[in-house]
Amino acid sequence: MNNPFHGLGTALITPFTPDGNVDYECLAALTERQITGGVDFLCVLGTTAETPTLTDEEKRRIMQTVAHVNAGRVPLLLGAGGNCTHQVCQWISSADLSGFQGLLIVAPYYNKPSQEGLFQHFKAVSAVSPLPLILYNIPGRTGVNITPATVLRLIAACPNIVGIKEASGLRDQISQLLREAPADFGVICGDDSIALPLMQEGAAGVISVIANALPEHFRCVVDDRDAAAEQRLQAIVRLTMADGNPSGIKAILHAMGLCPNVLRLPLVPVCSAVEQEIKAEMKAFQA
Repeated sequence: MNNPFHGLGTALITPFTPDGNVDYECLAALTERQITGGVDFLCVLGTTAETPTLTDEEKRRIMQTVAHVNAGRVPLLLGAGGNCTHQVCQWISSADLSGFQGLLIVAPYYNKPSQEGLFQHFKAVSAVSPLPLILYNIPGRTGVNITPATVLRLIAACPNIVGIKEASGLRDQISQLLREAPADFGVICGDDSIALPLMQEGAAGVISVIANALPEHFRCVVDDRDAAAEQRLQAIVRLTMADGNPSGIKAILHAMGLCPNVLRLPLVPVCSAVEQEIKAEMKAFQA
């Protein structure tokens, strides 16, 4: 299968109303803003979307809302992972995936499988998926790292595994993948702070958090390898993670007047000190 996910992708947030319900109207506006801002693809129901706190019905409506607004303009990547292989396969087999061009499958979290367990999990998912798969390696959240050897083994065994979102922060490991994976396999950066050097090294793109707020500016980093643009964004990128993701990006979007600063427990808004720093940095950035 071909990999349609390259260039600048945004890990979409899930906006909530002040009373804690999903704000579908705001989601539609944010989706349109991303597309007109020039992103190459959108990632829906990933980490940044607070997906573990959403009901099945909310997930279904979010998928429908984004697909409707997008209307086929950019590829849509859907987070569809989990830590029970049977449940992931069952969901993929029964879900309406209309409007989506690929699935993002995170390494199983909490149960900490071996490399063989990871291989068998992804192989089972690939066998039932009608869409291309992007692996998602984020050991800081899952507790397990997908090694390059396992990735290369999966590439050989599963033709519909076409890329990996690498958010391990392990530069040597990512560089090894860039060297050893087939040319048509997409290594996608999952960390805004190292997107530029990885793109310069050959990464296929980035799934960005800060692009929720500043898609046009981050596009310069991705498309033009613009070091000056990357330098200008460094402070804001740091603030997206100062009190965790997506707390930081929601505070930034709120400071821009784009969505309420509301999260679902166990996540909470950034602390007051970080919030004030965000407001000051955004005011200076937009001046």
